[in-house]
Amino acid sequence: MDFTIRAIRPEEYEALGDITARAYLDDGHLDFGEEDDYLHLLRDVARRVAEAEVLVAVDHAGTVLGGVTFARAGEKWADIARDGEAEFRMLAVAKDARGRGVGEALVRACVERAREIEGCPRMVLSTQSGMATAHRIYERMGFVRAPERDWRPIPDMDPLLAYSLEL
Repeated sequence: MDFTIRAIRPEEYEALGDITARAYLDDGHLDFGEEDDYLHLLRDVARRVAEAEVLVAVDHAGTVLGGVTFARAGEKWADIARDGEAEFRMLAVAKDARGRGVGEALVRACVERAREIEGCPRMVLSTQSGMATAHRIYERMGFVRAPERDWRPIPDMDPLLAYSLEL
């Protein structure tokens, strides 16, 4: 790998916020585009760091390539994690860093982090139906669909698809 996965640093918050927002916007994952309320949450990395763990992928020059938010059940950023489980959200990779294994490395780091938690039986996540590239990563890593845990954060929204990985 020509990059490193580690905890984010304050001077990288803005870069990761921009990468995450651009990934969701440019890939068409925000129903209301620039007007989508979720966009603010995607950009607010400082808040995520205060309430969860945020990992980044950085190259040898220190350029942020992507990032992900990791949370345990009961924490503010855990949407579907149940007692003892871990969850990740907001996986995003800069457009010019895609195809280098950055997304998969970030997911692997989350799985490793979950395995470090005593008594954590599984890792879960929610994803949109249109995130096919991400689905391939999850399935290649052993995640399986958990349709009984699909959910809608907003009533009129298409359901988010749930995946889980037994640890």
